[in-house]
Amino acid sequence: MTLPLTGLKVVAVEQAVAAPFATSRLADAGAEVIKIERPEGDFARGYDDVAAGQSSYFVWLNRGKTSVALDLRSEAGRTELARLLEDADVLVQNLKRGALGRLGFTPERLARDYPRLITCSITGYGEGGPMADRKAYDLLIQAESGLCSITGGPTEPARVGMSVVDVATGATAHAAILEALIARGITGRGAAISVSMFDVMAEWMTVPLLNHEGGKTPKRVGLAHPSISPYSAFETSDGQLILISIQSDREWRMLCEHFLQRPELGRDPRFATNVARVENRPETDGLVAEAFASMSHEAAMAALDRADVAMASVNGMAGLSAHPHLRRIRVDTPNGAVFLPAPAPRVTGETRSYGPVPALPEPQYETEK
Repeated sequence: MTLPLTGLKVVAVEQAVAAPFATSRLADAGAEVIKIERPEGDFARGYDDVAAGQSSYFVWLNRGKTSVALDLRSEAGRTELARLLEDADVLVQNLKRGALGRLGFTPERLARDYPRLITCSITGYGEGGPMADRKAYDLLIQAESGLCSITGGPTEPARVGMSVVDVATGATAHAAILEALIARGITGRGAAISVSMFDVMAEWMTVPLLNHEGGKTPKRVGLAHPSISPYSAFETSDGQLILISIQSDREWRMLCEHFLQRPELGRDPRFATNVARVENRPETDGLVAEAFASMSHEAAMAALDRADVAMASVNGMAGLSAHPHLRRIRVDTPNGAVFLPAPAPRVTGETRSYGPVPALPEPQYETEK
């Protein structure tokens, strides 16, 4: 089976998460991805050791790539990068802003010497502006973009519990690269793409931002929805949490009749509309919490199913690990096989296999002193 990006050559001067996320998707689709690592390796190799003694981040995001160790500060390393770019289709890099240009690979040179090349540069704050040279990592951008201000409970801001900025940025870069490849197929010309982590999260924050500018600054409400009720997590008699989502007044009436066993509440003016339920949120949630507290997790889930209410168990990692809907893929690594959650897209009639994770290679050229 020929994968959709078979024959595409990608050179990735990358580290950490955002750029490797983008290029891992290209590799999954059949592209040849040549990962340029510094002689000591991508620092993500040292983030943890939980994946067969290796970094979970590195194993997740570098399958199917070929790793080459180059010291780009050396003339030999820069010469080798130039050679790799001669027949490359895509260059992805997430060095500090301007670093690749200072190594001799300026945007002007890349456009002149490699006119069909699509370059994608990932930065913290973009190519210009007052904070363009500031260091940027996932949690820093979560804080700077305001994401932390709407995450967590009432008492203090919190981080999203995984690298959401890096993943969002990598996914955005991946989509932009694919768009540029389509455009190149029409025009024959490459493109220079810049994706900033801050821009990605600022755009994702559109709804809370517009609410703030409309006079309704979002408040942190933990496992609850700021403008819908009941849309929250409730504890069962055996100490487990179930999150329910009531999206319409009809669903509220179904909940009252089949779960709360109090159909009259469905038309009570204090609760009959979502606006009224939000205004009376403590009483609304109190009624629902009382019903949950009288049932076990199993009984509550069954009752919610009968009421046709949207619900979810509030799982931890043990729950995800054993989840009946979790699909996994096998990825070979230098230390043995690791079984990862499968990429979400599935194509009818297509079964993909995934390439191995590269070991850290020996540097091709000595580091210049």
